[in-house]
Amino acid sequence: MNSRRILTLNGHPADNSLSEGLISAYLDGAAGSHSEIRRHDLSKMTFDPDFGGGGYKNPKPLEADLENFLTDLEWCNHFVIASPLWWGGMPSKLKGLFDRALLPGRAFDPHVIKAGLPKPLLGGKTARILLTSDTPNWAFSMMYGWAARKQMERQILKFVGIKPIKFSNFAPAGEADAQKVEGWLNSVREMGRKAA
Repeated sequence: MNSRRILTLNGHPADNSLSEGLISAYLDGAAGSHSEIRRHDLSKMTFDPDFGGGGYKNPKPLEADLENFLTDLEWCNHFVIASPLWWGGMPSKLKGLFDRALLPGRAFDPHVIKAGLPKPLLGGKTARILLTSDTPNWAFSMMYGWAARKQMERQILKFVGIKPIKFSNFAPAGEADAQKVEGWLNSVREMGRKAA
């Protein structure tokens, strides 16, 4: 069996979060899976999250942390991201990472259009999204139509060619006691063991 090349991203902008715990649990499980692993933590990354007015023709140069992330995203064949749900979406710094790093020429080719969409350049990869939220699954589905999930899966990852994508929502996180959280961490460790 070929080893997997796994990139993880703790997408919480602060230290000591449940998102950080989920990524650490995933990596604990993956440690014995004969996988190559690289980790990024948004809280430790320094970059300007504002795309600004340069546009795609004159983008800001990527800071070292963004260049390292994009290089590792190109390298991996499985991408695991943990993020909280804030006001119905991802934290602004995480959105800024995608705004700044996923650029034409490396993430997609705007010169090759099929069905109205540019050619994705990051194919051959799978992903796992680990979302934490205070919104119960029933409300996330029935009231909000899984909007944040659709954004992350369809409008970001699949847009650049990353699929299939597995999704897990850990909720309601604000009400979870230590036993509940440990159960979540154990389930994510098992995902890591399976490199899924």
